[in-house]
Amino acid sequence: MSENEIDELRRRFAREAMALMERKGEEVSRTRLAAELGIARARIDAVFPEESDLLEAVTAEWFAPKLAVMDEVMASDLPPPRKMYEFFARRFILLRQNFRDDPATFNLYVEMGERYFDYARSYIDLADHYLCELIAEAQADGYLEGLEVDMAMSMINQMVSCYLQPYMIAMIEDKLSEEKLALIVGAIFSGLDAKDGGARGTEDIRAA
Repeated sequence: MSENEIDELRRRFAREAMALMERKGEEVSRTRLAAELGIARARIDAVFPEESDLLEAVTAEWFAPKLAVMDEVMASDLPPPRKMYEFFARRFILLRQNFRDDPATFNLYVEMGERYFDYARSYIDLADHYLCELIAEAQADGYLEGLEVDMAMSMINQMVSCYLQPYMIAMIEDKLSEEKLALIVGAIFSGLDAKDGGARGTEDIRAA
């Protein structure tokens, strides 16, 4: 088989594995996938030589829609505040819909993500890379003054983490909304900078 044919089969078998997981409510091995599809195990092994290859392919398919919306936002010419909101909001909307469509399957993917975090790391790193580009664009327009890009990235991720962490969406989905996220991003652009606003103070806390 050519590399293109293998890539096509990889995506097809990964989607079949995901559909099977959704029906059965559990992870799927290469042996189980071959049996359910009624094909020779050798054909599955030719595409996924190791069990981990199937898991990586499933991870790639799960992240694909999220990567697509990130790429779309990054290619846009929106002003920095709106662009950063869309960067977070579009992924949140996808994740929330995944959860609402099938909470049990969503939680299965969350559990798998925790066990096989290394497979998801490259996608998370790419999102951080894109966020750094957005921060650089914002700073070119005078926002986030005085902050190192890595520091700004870390702080912003902390501020919006509940909108991007699947397990948080599963826990508090009813308390999250695009309106709240827009206010958070607005606050980032209105006041996040390197100045000391007095919150840390210089003295110990004392009773009034």
